[in-house]
Amino acid sequence: MMLANKKHFTAATVGALVALSIVALVLSLVKIEDVTLPPTVKYGMVFDAGSSHTSLFVYEWDSDKENDTGVVSQTLSCDVQGQGISSYANNPTKAGDSLRECLDKALKVVPAAKQRDIPAYLGATAGMRLLREQNSSAADQVLAEVAKTMQEYPVAFKGARILTGEEEGAYGWITINYLLDSFTKYSPKAHTWVRPEAANIFGALDLGGASTQISFMPESSAVNWNEASKFMLYGYDYNIYTHSYLCYGQNEMLKRLAKELIVESSPSTRVDHPCYPKDYNETVLLSSFRTSPCTNRSDARLTLSDRNVTLEGRGNASGCLAAIKKLFNFSACGQSQDCTFDGVYQPPVSGHFIAFSAFYYNFKFLNLTEGQSLAAVRETVEHFCTRSWEDLSSSYPEENPERLPKYCANANYILTLLLDAYKFNETSWNNIFFQMKAGSASIGWTLGYMLNLTNMIPAEALARVKGHVPSLWAAAVTFIILTLALGLVALLLLLWV
Repeated sequence: MMLANKKHFTAATVGALVALSIVALVLSLVKIEDVTLPPTVKYGMVFDAGSSHTSLFVYEWDSDKENDTGVVSQTLSCDVQGQGISSYANNPTKAGDSLRECLDKALKVVPAAKQRDIPAYLGATAGMRLLREQNSSAADQVLAEVAKTMQEYPVAFKGARILTGEEEGAYGWITINYLLDSFTKYSPKAHTWVRPEAANIFGALDLGGASTQISFMPESSAVNWNEASKFMLYGYDYNIYTHSYLCYGQNEMLKRLAKELIVESSPSTRVDHPCYPKDYNETVLLSSFRTSPCTNRSDARLTLSDRNVTLEGRGNASGCLAAIKKLFNFSACGQSQDCTFDGVYQPPVSGHFIAFSAFYYNFKFLNLTEGQSLAAVRETVEHFCTRSWEDLSSSYPEENPERLPKYCANANYILTLLLDAYKFNETSWNNIFFQMKAGSASIGWTLGYMLNLTNMIPAEALARVKGHVPSLWAAAVTFIILTLALGLVALLLLLWV
């Protein structure tokens, strides 16, 4: 009797086991849905090899992208120690070595598993453009050395090259409008990225050490102009006017100004400098003008010998402005309003502009980045130019003593460039905003470069897996556990019987 009961119990247990197995199987198979996994993060790095310094920027974006353009954010910025890579023309190996510290820092913020997939670029700007004009083989050697160094690191090196001035200007324009949400912005309501209905497209004003760039969308699309750049970003086409002026960067302007003042006073070895503070002196070696294509052109009035000339500051605001205006060939434009200088065509400026790099740094020092009127700016600059060297050095003890005496010339140069060349006026001046950051990202050409390049980096389809509705998944797991438990009981009973 007892044996019969054991057999009945075992049979019942096996039956329950079969039933639970069928239920668990059904629950495992029904209501299966495709579940999209979160996009993987991609990284990219770009070296900005400028005329006076080099910086490294690391960016990241989701691999699925938005309308074929990555939604990019800045992960790291690192300033390379020393001067720009063009300064290593006589020792190219040091150009490559100078990048190592920042490359090491970059690898610390990128997961090891992703490092070999990081596209890494180096873009050189006006400093290297000038070196290429002066000594193309030296420029090639410098680029070869920085490429060699970057290839030693576990990244996907994509090249080191010299950007054209127009590329530099256009990529700066992309950066600004990306950071200010002109192209696309996230809609919490739609849970997606959308194009702003009334996008406010900004123009870009960039002042570097050796060149300056202006980029903007003219009001009339029917204007016939050659210096255009075309981009497709976030599914839309953009056509912009952009022009770069080599030798019209801040540092090269200062050299050209000094040379012109010396030429006008030749053969005197003591020369008045209206832009330098009163009682400030600077000694210049004439042969130093040979180091740049912007100042090495032969001049019958001056022999670029090893002779020294002393520049003596006079603190003359009006004289400074007049001297700087002589650096521009405005007469080449005649009466044309669609011309800047040197006969260069430019459509009338329109819309709002962001002025960055040296535009910002000079005006920030003079406390002129808060939207002051043009009249207030002129008054501030004029007053600053009349201050003596003793006054300035005691008032700004923390400021670099090599930079401090040059703010008067720089500010007057900015005013001349914006008003006389680009033809901003009393009204449109208020449309210029001087800033160096938007959000947490730096304004410059590198982010725009990365955004444009992400159009060329294939988007990855989001990974999809099979998944259950959570409640059914929980029930299936419960039945599977019960099935396993009953299976164990049935096995023990069979062994017992």
